Amino acid sequence: MNKKRTAPYGAWDSPVTTDVVAGKTVALSALQTDEGALYWLEGRPNENGRTVLVRRGSDGRTADLTPAPLNVATRVHEYGGGAYLVADERVVFSDKATGAVWLIDGDAPARQIAAVEGCRYADFAFDPVRGRVLAVREDHRALPGRPAAEARATIVALDITGRMPPAENAGQVLIDGHDFLAAPRLSPDGKTLVWLSWDHPDMPWDGTRLWLAPIDQTKSATVRLVAGAIPEAIVQPTWSPDGVLHFASDRSGWWNLYVVRDGGIHPVAPVEAEIGGPQWMFGQRHFAFLQDGRIVAALVDRGIKRAVLIEAGRISPLELGPVQECPVAAGVGLAYIATPTKTPPAVTRLAQLGGTPEAVKAAGPPSLGAEDVSVGEPFTFPTRDGGEGHGFWYPPTNARIAGPADEQPPLIVISHGGPTAMSTNGFSLAIQWWTSRGIAVVDVNYGGSTGFGRAYRERLYGRWGLVDVQDCTAAAEYLVQEGLVDKARIAIRGGSAGGFTTLAALTSTKLFKAGASHYGVADLKLLASDTHKFESRYLDRLVGPLPQAEALYRERSPIHHLERLSCPVIFFQGMDDKVVPPNQADEMAQAMAARGLAVAHYTFEGEGHGFRQGTTIRRVLELELGFYGRIFGFTPPGLTEQVEIRNLVP
Repeated sequence: MNKKRTAPYGAWDSPVTTDVVAGKTVALSALQTDEGALYWLEGRPNENGRTVLVRRGSDGRTADLTPAPLNVATRVHEYGGGAYLVADERVVFSDKATGAVWLIDGDAPARQIAAVEGCRYADFAFDPVRGRVLAVREDHRALPGRPAAEARATIVALDITGRMPPAENAGQVLIDGHDFLAAPRLSPDGKTLVWLSWDHPDMPWDGTRLWLAPIDQTKSATVRLVAGAIPEAIVQPTWSPDGVLHFASDRSGWWNLYVVRDGGIHPVAPVEAEIGGPQWMFGQRHFAFLQDGRIVAALVDRGIKRAVLIEAGRISPLELGPVQECPVAAGVGLAYIATPTKTPPAVTRLAQLGGTPEAVKAAGPPSLGAEDVSVGEPFTFPTRDGGEGHGFWYPPTNARIAGPADEQPPLIVISHGGPTAMSTNGFSLAIQWWTSRGIAVVDVNYGGSTGFGRAYRERLYGRWGLVDVQDCTAAAEYLVQEGLVDKARIAIRGGSAGGFTTLAALTSTKLFKAGASHYGVADLKLLASDTHKFESRYLDRLVGPLPQAEALYRERSPIHHLERLSCPVIFFQGMDDKVVPPNQADEMAQAMAARGLAVAHYTFEGEGHGFRQGTTIRRVLELELGFYGRIFGFTPPGLTEQVEIRNLVP
C-alpha cells in the first residue's frame, strides 16, 4: 500500500473538479413508468440548466423526448414539480419559459395544447373519457373585476383533442375557492375526483384538507370533506387499482398511510417514522401500488430514506439501499432512483422483487474511487433546549493525501434550505468537493427539519433564527469537543432559508469564522413583503404575524445587526430570483462594505432561486473554495479565478 503524502487541510489535490460537478453530471428526478417504458427528467447544467424529459423503451433504447429549447418544468408556486405525466403512451408536460402545456400522443410529435399568457400549470391527471387533462392552474392574469395582486389557484380541465386553439385553452374551472390547490386525482372508473386545499396562513405541512366530489359536479352540495377538519398535513391522495382512496397524513405526529374504508379513516401500518413529507413541490411520491395490490413506500428514519413493502399492516424492508423517492411498479418489478452513499444517483430497475438491480442511467460517471469518498455518518448531539439534534458527519477523505498530524481540519457547517427540508447522506459531489480537499463537513438537520416527526418540525415555530442557529452551533461544538475539527476554522454556509440561518448565526455567535450565503434571506420584513404567493404568509408561524410581530422581525433580521458581525461573508445571488429577490444580498453586502467589514458579492444573470447553469456552478465552487482559503490560510490548487474580498485585512 502506498503511503499517503502530507498536505495542509484545504490544499489537497482532488479528483472532484468543476467539470466533474457541473459538466459531467445531471440531476435525475420524477421517475415514472408506462407500458414497459421508463421516463425521467434530467437537469443538465451544460444546457444552461435545461430540464429534459427522457424515455427508455422496453427495447432498451434511450432518447430525449423534448428537444431544445423546451424546458420541462413549471413555475407554479415558483418551486414547481409535477411538470409532466405519462399514461397510456400519452405524455403531458409544462414548458418553464412560456408556461405552455404540451402533449405527446404516442409517436406523434409534441404539440401545444394550452398557451395562455399569465397562466401556469402543474400536477396533471388524465381524464381520457372526456378528452382532457386536469391540472392545477396558477393564474396571474389581471381580469375584469379581479386585479392581479395575488395569483388565483384553480383546478381546471384542459382540452387535449385539438378542437380548441392553445391560446384559448386556459381550462374549464372545476375547483376554486381556496388559496392553494393540489393533487387532483381521478378514481380508476373516472367518476370521482379528489384533491387537496390549504389557505393562508397555513403552509401545506401545517394543515391541508382532502376533498372528494363526483366529477363535473363540484357544487358545494356534492363536495365532501374527507379529512383535514383537525390540523393535519395530508399529502398524496392516491386511488388503489380497485378504487379505494389512500393518503398520507401526520395526524399521529408522523406522516403515515391511511385508507378510507367503511365510512371511516384507518391507519394502514402505523410507525414512528415518516412516509410523507412537506409539499414544497408538486408530484412527490411517497407510496405506490404494485400490480398485486401491495404497497411500496419510501420510509424516512433519522434522515435516511429507504424503500419498504407494506402488506397486511406489516412493514418489511426491501434492501434496496437509500432512494430518492418511493419506487414505482415496473411490470412485476420496480423502478427507482437509487441514492447510494459512494456513487452518484442512478435510475435503477428491478425486474422482480428480490432480483438484481440494473442501473439504467447514472447521474454522472464514477469519478471517485471508494477510498476517496467521505460517507456521511449519522450522529446525534444535545440541543440547547434539552432535546436531541441530528446531522451527518463527513470527515476529510482522500486516498492519496493526509493532513498534518499536528492539526485538525477546518469545518463547513451546512444549514439546509426549506427550512423544512431534510439532509440525507446520499452521495453528493457538492459535499465531496470539500471533503476530498481536506475540509470536514457537517450537514445539520436542525429543529424544523422533516423526517423526525411533527413535533421536531414544529420546534422552529416562532423561533426561526434561534433554534436553527443553536442546533448548527451545537453540532459544530460537539465535533470540536470530540477533537475532530479546528475550532478556529469553522465556516457556515447555506442557501435560501439556509442562507438566513447562516447570516443569523454569523450575527449572533462568534463560533463561526466565515460564512457563505447562497440567495439567502437578510431582512425578514422585506422577505414577507416582497416574496411570492406560496411563501407570503410562511413567516406568520416561523416568526409571527405582521404587523404585531414587527419588532421581532427586526430583531431576527441579520441586516440590522451588522455590529455583531466580526467575520467575512461571501454572497452568491441569481438576478432572476423570485423567491428571495436580489436586493436582499445587495443591501447586506453594501451595508457590510460601508462598515468596513470583509465581504464578497457575486451575482449571476439568468439564474433564479438555485443555480442550474454549468458556468455559474463552476464559478461558485471555485470562488467559495478560494474564499475559505484566504480566510483560513490555505492555498487550493488549480483555481482559475481569484476571489475579490472587499475590506479584507491581509
